[in-house]
Amino acid sequence: MAERKSNPAFLNGVPEMLILQLLSRHAMHGYEIVQAIKAGSNDELEFGEGCIYPILHRLESEGLLTATKELASGRTRVVYRCTRRGKARLAKSISNWRRIADAVNLSLEGGGHVRSALA
Repeated sequence: MAERKSNPAFLNGVPEMLILQLLSRHAMHGYEIVQAIKAGSNDELEFGEGCIYPILHRLESEGLLTATKELASGRTRVVYRCTRRGKARLAKSISNWRRIADAVNLSLEGGGHVRSALA
């Protein structure tokens, strides 16, 4: 039986960070964001539209994104852009992510000053 590929629960907060990162570079519509995350992670991360759109709406309501309707390929699409506040949130998220990832890596490698209680 093939292993089901899904995003682990510990990725909570990662979609928001990736969305802000993509939109800090240039404006995009929702489906384009979904595809960019998938392609940018070599297909390791797949956040569907059901995950991405609620985050986009929340970030917009928090003033971290703006949304405008634009005509593209004969279709009206909602295009999102990162605001100054969104870029500030992104910087903080990246800093926190790197700090936590470093701590997890250190722990996985057996570093740090903690001794096992079982030793």
